[in-house]
Amino acid sequence: MRTYSLLLFFHSLFRWLVLSGLLFTLSRAALRWTGQKSFTRLDNKLRHITATLAHVQLTLGYVLYFNSPLVQWFRTHFREAVRQLPVVFFGLIHIILMTLAITFITIGSAVAKRKSTDLEKFRTMTLWYGVALAIILLAIPWPFSPLAKRPFFRTF
Repeated sequence: MRTYSLLLFFHSLFRWLVLSGLLFTLSRAALRWTGQKSFTRLDNKLRHITATLAHVQLTLGYVLYFNSPLVQWFRTHFREAVRQLPVVFFGLIHIILMTLAITFITIGSAVAKRKSTDLEKFRTMTLWYGVALAIILLAIPWPFSPLAKRPFFRTF
């Protein structure tokens, strides 16, 4: 149980790192794309770090997902669970959307890396990371969400 709590802590920490990294990298890419700036080593590092943080977060999320008592109950009592929106959110919707978002970040990072011009790199990052951010924002259990509510910061 102590390991699970530690994983929850790191998952909560990485959630904000991923969001802030993605927002920073996305806004920088969009500004440099529209401003027709050159793609620097810093831009390449930000692209890579953003994708790496997202992958670490997804890995932590998978470990927590497959060890979650709520998800185990969801899978065991599927017919009853699908009638409860918060349970469906955490048992199915959240994991699918987050996996999809990280897939978009991964594809965007890989495609941008291989583009030949600076503007193509920034455009690719802006589009793929922007879609990923939109999906992530939909999949977060915000305190005001009608699907499932969670506080901004968990108390352990």
